[in-house]
Amino acid sequence: MPCPEKEKKDIKSLTLPQLKEELAQMGEKPFRAGQIYRWLHWGARGGQGGDSRRRAVSFGEMTDISAALAGKLDERFYINSLSIRRKLVSRMDGTVKYLLGLSDGNSVEAVVMRYKYGNSLCVSTQVGCRMGCRFCASTLAGWVRNLTPSEMLDEVYTAEADTGEKIASLVLMGIGEPLDNYDNVLRFLEILSSPEGENLSLRHVSLSTCGLVDRIYDLMKLKLGLTLSISLHAPNDRIRGQTMPVSQRYGMDALLKACRDYFAYTGRRISFEYALIDKVNDSPQCARELAERLRGMPCHVNLIPVNPVKERGYQRGSRQNILHFQKLLTGLGINATIRRELGSDINAACGQLRREAEQNQIDASQKRGDLPC
Repeated sequence: MPCPEKEKKDIKSLTLPQLKEELAQMGEKPFRAGQIYRWLHWGARGGQGGDSRRRAVSFGEMTDISAALAGKLDERFYINSLSIRRKLVSRMDGTVKYLLGLSDGNSVEAVVMRYKYGNSLCVSTQVGCRMGCRFCASTLAGWVRNLTPSEMLDEVYTAEADTGEKIASLVLMGIGEPLDNYDNVLRFLEILSSPEGENLSLRHVSLSTCGLVDRIYDLMKLKLGLTLSISLHAPNDRIRGQTMPVSQRYGMDALLKACRDYFAYTGRRISFEYALIDKVNDSPQCARELAERLRGMPCHVNLIPVNPVKERGYQRGSRQNILHFQKLLTGLGINATIRRELGSDINAACGQLRREAEQNQIDASQKRGDLPC
């Protein structure tokens, strides 16, 4: 469990209606829920201009509720928080990478990326990942558990508190598959966009998935306004099957049909992520086949030079090959750009810092004799 106080409820993971219901059961008036909710979630953007003194870590900090109510809340709930276990700052572009400690001893990563339009935060949604994509460091140790809504919110709150700057947009592209933690992610998004809380429009949120088709349809029906980003990484099932086990469950025909249906229902353009791997999916033939697959779909292709992971062995091709791949796509009518690489001097790609920390723990345990060598 994320919290050692198993008998208590995670109050920061409750939506405002849920908190009102909890307070009603305690015999409190509905307006008390709003007061408490603002203490938990208001930051630089929240409510009527926000209040940087808020985001309380204890009920005793809530000065507009009675000491008696604070005591009752403390008996029934806990307030989650994260710790910064490690922080790396890029000398090249100011990217900040955090290794964040969870209350159960696990850790996740979050990355602040600085753009002209504001800061964007790459958020993790799970501890580890069970999707098994073979070019990704996040999957190496497998899946441990889902993150709670409060833990995802605290990635945002911790980054804002540490940098002293607001987060203008989010990408759910960190450790984990967001649609594999569907219910918690939806509640996180509801609280995140609440006018009484962080108040971040979901039009400034991008959710990345490796392609869980059934969940794409579930998400589609909600019309949340966020950007759906598909980790495609191949032009056909044969190549996709070499690197992405999810393709055995959902073939490309079904996945791309879901993407077309998503656009038709929501009016939101799809973004496709395509990690270019040398001699695997970066040939001119792959570019032409990809363009044919996406023809007629309002979309954008985000080309990503693959991040080398020593346990995997995949490498990126030359800059010339990457530029040629992009030129072929655009020449065939597909909007394609090459992702700007941020934080390359601090290995800002998700999963690598957590992996390093876990390996250090194993090495230390072996030296102490806790684990067999």
